[in-house]
Amino acid sequence: MSQLNLAPLSNFDIGFVAAAVIAIVAFRARSLDFGGALAACVVGTATYGALGLPGAAVLLAFFVTSLGLSRVGKARKRKLLVDVDKTGARDGAQVLANGGIAALCALGALWIDARLAVACAGAFAAATADTWGTEIGTLVRGKPRSILGLRPIATGLSGGITIAGTLAEIVGACFIAAVAMTAHLGAGNFRVASAVAIGGIAGALADSILGASVQSLRWCGQCERATEREPHLCGANTTPLRGVAWFGNDAVNASATIVGAFVAFALAR
Repeated sequence: MSQLNLAPLSNFDIGFVAAAVIAIVAFRARSLDFGGALAACVVGTATYGALGLPGAAVLLAFFVTSLGLSRVGKARKRKLLVDVDKTGARDGAQVLANGGIAALCALGALWIDARLAVACAGAFAAATADTWGTEIGTLVRGKPRSILGLRPIATGLSGGITIAGTLAEIVGACFIAAVAMTAHLGAGNFRVASAVAIGGIAGALADSILGASVQSLRWCGQCERATEREPHLCGANTTPLRGVAWFGNDAVNASATIVGAFVAFALAR
């Protein structure tokens, strides 16, 4: 009688199943749209497949807290963020902008240099810091100020900072660093954790600077206000105000994670 031999599941198999389940739950909760769910599945599969449970721990620390914070004060945020390009369920571009670089670093740690695991954590630390700063800073009453020039700007516009938002960025980066150290991602020591935290803070800082300078900003003549939307929420077409036309919020977020990954990797070496 022949015996059926089944090959053991690889980390990529387990990662795909786990990521698919989480993506479906987030999709049904309307935290991700269909494209966002597919992108989350790709990022989750790559991260778990390459780094196993330590990578999954860091990814989930970012993903769960970010989605949780996005639901706090949701009604108030919807009223305030009238000039922000993307609100509501996260799409594929947003998911890849926040997690794509980290996933690539995870694969690089598997196939190129194991120390890129630290870069992966640094990228997630930057994404977490930026998300925590935005979500918490938006809820704080009072006008944010541009990181360049400190002039008051509309709530939610890229490049704006508040004291509460800045503190949230630091705490978010340190949180991911603590998870990375506890899960033994990379060497799992204090030096690695410090590198991840500093990388996350550096990435969030780069996000604010790019958002206040290079990111595309437009002007609605009908409402007489700056906006990232085209057309504006009022329906009127907008005109360029500053920045590079194609460099939107997703490009800023991706750039921030690149900075976080690079700084964490450089310091951890």
